[in-house]
Amino acid sequence: MDPVADALLVVDVQNDFCPGGALAVAGGDEVVAPANALMARFAHVVLTQDWHPPDHRSFASAHPGHRPFETVAMPYGEQTLWPDHCVQGSPGAAFHAELDTRRASLIVRKGARPAIDSYSTFFENDRRTPTGLGGALREMGVSRVFLCGLATDYCVQYSALDARRLGFEAVVLLDACRAIDLDGSLAAALDAMRQAGVVLAP
Repeated sequence: MDPVADALLVVDVQNDFCPGGALAVAGGDEVVAPANALMARFAHVVLTQDWHPPDHRSFASAHPGHRPFETVAMPYGEQTLWPDHCVQGSPGAAFHAELDTRRASLIVRKGARPAIDSYSTFFENDRRTPTGLGGALREMGVSRVFLCGLATDYCVQYSALDARRLGFEAVVLLDACRAIDLDGSLAAALDAMRQAGVVLAP
């Protein structure tokens, strides 16, 4: 591991994605201890945080007649509708209480634009609007990213794919991730990451 060229991205380890949260990932809190242990091995640690306004268009509540986990067409493509989650400033949007946020050199908030969702830590879901993370990593001299967090088949996957698209090497640390696995989404995500050259590490 290269302390200068490597960065750890800890993706969306927030209360709403952990057991008891509005969009809980099974075993989501199980990533906290391994994430904390990993942080000590990296000079560059980035935490990401879903950060939605209350009326976000990815919420089923913003689409009368629709329920969570249905899909609708948005200007940027198909959108899964989610329960209201990670609303800006809410307890659900906060990092898990046991996550060691002191190690973070950067916190990236995403999904703050009301009309567009953001799975990736690098781009909004239109695949064009950047979060600024890519540029920040390059300024730090980073060329390889290691990813852990929630969820394997959504925000971790999209982040890993965009890391590759931007020319970074990418390694997903599967033991420190958990998946939603909605209708086979985990198997599809693992396959897509392999095809893009993402290293899947146990």
